[in-house]
Amino acid sequence: MGFFLEVLLGGLMAGVLYSLVALGFVLIFKASGVFNFAQGAMVLFAALSLVRLMELYHMPLALAALAACAIMVALAFVIERLVLRPLVNQAGIILFMATLGVSYFLDGFGQWLWGSDIYQLDLGIPKQPLILLDKAFDGGILVNSEDLLATAAVALLVAGLAVFFQKTRVGRALRAVADDHQAAQSVGIPLNHIWVIVWSVSGVVALVAGMVWGSKLGVQFSLALIALKALPVVILGGFTSIPGAIVGGLIIGVGEKLSEVYIGAHIGGGIENWFAYALALVFLLIRPQGLFGEKIIDRV
Repeated sequence: MGFFLEVLLGGLMAGVLYSLVALGFVLIFKASGVFNFAQGAMVLFAALSLVRLMELYHMPLALAALAACAIMVALAFVIERLVLRPLVNQAGIILFMATLGVSYFLDGFGQWLWGSDIYQLDLGIPKQPLILLDKAFDGGILVNSEDLLATAAVALLVAGLAVFFQKTRVGRALRAVADDHQAAQSVGIPLNHIWVIVWSVSGVVALVAGMVWGSKLGVQFSLALIALKALPVVILGGFTSIPGAIVGGLIIGVGEKLSEVYIGAHIGGGIENWFAYALALVFLLIRPQGLFGEKIIDRV
């Protein structure tokens, strides 16, 4: 039982880290109805900005994080002015292709600006694991302290986003824009301003994800590929649901770990690499809107 709980907790905390990246997808989709293919590149760009500001200009972590936030907000302004504004009221596929172009640009520009080496990011979090319930179970339960703090940070971030979307005037405007761009504009909601806000918030979320993943894996090009693992999370939870992104991440994180440990030993392993995508395929077949997504019905 102790080993099972250890695997379960490891899966839950891994799922929270997947959810961090998935939140960026959900935020953009809620406000624009467009899948943001550039989210993974934003995670890489934000993490590169943070770690290089710390190395090149000897900034402390807090100051570098604030500067990186400012960079991501400035990036949101540039994307809105040069990419999104000319495409207002265009078809969703056109906006999707625009985010694809933004993704490749950020990959190349970020590595040209900050370098393409592997950079170590130290957040000052202890690396040694914690041993919990050592009296209840033989040997206790090993928990990664870094993952534990990341889980707490994500919980605070999600709570703040939930309040922002549900209780603030800007949050309600974001939901209105997501429902219908033209209708939102007709009642005086400035679409361009809304897009700047939501891309800025998504950039800050990308920075948090980049900090957590960068401290675990190093800041390198592969961080952009983490977005691929967030796709099944978004499919499970629903493209328009922030709680769905969290629940989907937890389901995939736990499913990966348990299947790898208890099933992989019998069929040769490697389940962790494809489990999330297989589960997402099942959901696409039986419930394409996800667990918490909105079911869209078009009447002819």
